[in-house]
Amino acid sequence: MGSKDQGGGAASSGGGFFSSFAAGMRSWGTAVHKSVNGLLGYEGLEVINPDGGTDDAEEEALRGRWKQEDRDSYWKMMHKYIGSDVTSLVTLPVIIFEPMTMLQKMAELMEYCELLDKADESEDPYMRMAYASAWAVSVYFAYQRTWKPFNPILGETYEMVNHQGITFLAEQVSHHPPMGVAHCENEHFTYDITSKLKTKFLGNSLEIYPVGRTRVTLKKSGVVLDLVPPPTKVNNLIFGRTWVDSPGEMVMTNLTTGDKVVLYFQPCGWFGAGRYEIDGYVYSAEEEPKIMITGKWNTSMSCQPCDQEGEPLPGTELKEIWKIAPTPKNDKYQYTHFAHKINSFDTAPKKLLPSDSRLRPDRYALEKGDMSKSGAEKSRLEEQQRAEKRAREAKGEQFTPRWFNLTDAVGSTPWGDLEIYEYNGKYTEHRAAIDSSNVADETDITSIEFNPWQYGSSSSQ
Repeated sequence: MGSKDQGGGAASSGGGFFSSFAAGMRSWGTAVHKSVNGLLGYEGLEVINPDGGTDDAEEEALRGRWKQEDRDSYWKMMHKYIGSDVTSLVTLPVIIFEPMTMLQKMAELMEYCELLDKADESEDPYMRMAYASAWAVSVYFAYQRTWKPFNPILGETYEMVNHQGITFLAEQVSHHPPMGVAHCENEHFTYDITSKLKTKFLGNSLEIYPVGRTRVTLKKSGVVLDLVPPPTKVNNLIFGRTWVDSPGEMVMTNLTTGDKVVLYFQPCGWFGAGRYEIDGYVYSAEEEPKIMITGKWNTSMSCQPCDQEGEPLPGTELKEIWKIAPTPKNDKYQYTHFAHKINSFDTAPKKLLPSDSRLRPDRYALEKGDMSKSGAEKSRLEEQQRAEKRAREAKGEQFTPRWFNLTDAVGSTPWGDLEIYEYNGKYTEHRAAIDSSNVADETDITSIEFNPWQYGSSSSQ
């Protein structure tokens, strides 16, 4: 048995300050206990209008992206999985996908990584935590997209450069259960995550539990930060307009000093009350509030020094520390400009690994609007992955990640334990060798064949 890593547990210190936030909150959902749209077999499914009350659930149920025949087919396939973790149980149609993989989705957290630069440069230990927590919140605007990313193929990677001086690398290290690992760094910080999402299918909604371990090291001070995000709920999967909420606590702990941030994500109430709102505090190691933090995860975050009662200090002002960047109008997938950069080869390094997510033919076809080809390529890749698994088992071998090593540590989270992977440094050596080479790279990057495979004569890894 490996050593137990308690750094990922969600602390509740200072929870008394949040009682006023939760007090009096009304039910944030309403269940439909009658047939919907005149169809039998859908009784009891929960339909929630984020902008309405309890009397418009049936009207809301008629909205959404699904055609009736698609909805019925989807329900026939999915209803037997109610109560189950469906992270990798079922093959889903590309109609609900976005042209991005989960590894690329992991990189979206780096859009506002300049906040980590500011945290590293700050001499105030509590403002350091305020900037770092604002960085952790900033990705939720992107996470509200309701399209599903592609599950990565085992051995798939994603690389990103040309953004705020960072080098980002992610690798899919397990298929069952799906696990992605990432490492990112620049002159100010290093970021490491092991991620193993856990889900619970509830019929017309899906609960997502972020089983994982995040570590951020700020290079100037040497402090190490741990992050435990709240769970997420995707509402109205079949009936109604799909929307996302993440009610609960986010806890960021300075493992070096004991300081922490506890932020409360308000649940969406009737007629949208409280939706997007976040309130919380930076606490000292002695559990005294030092800075109050408030804002909305879809617009901006601000902070202000406070007294021991959590009230603003006289003579201080609320300071905005993060604001959402302008976004494209009428984008099909509600992408930010940064999401488009993630898919672009402009952020790809020289001599891109052939296992990179950008090169997936199913993802690329969907990006170009060819849903039929995307579905066919997705099925082909999934079958090839199954063939690889059979070959691996026949040889009595196990998959070994290229860029990350499995450790003996076991991370503890509120939703279960997970094994921890660590960056092995080989990618840094790989990139240094390429960057120091004087040989010009004349390869048309778009012509590289996607190849994450462990076996086969076509493997160039």
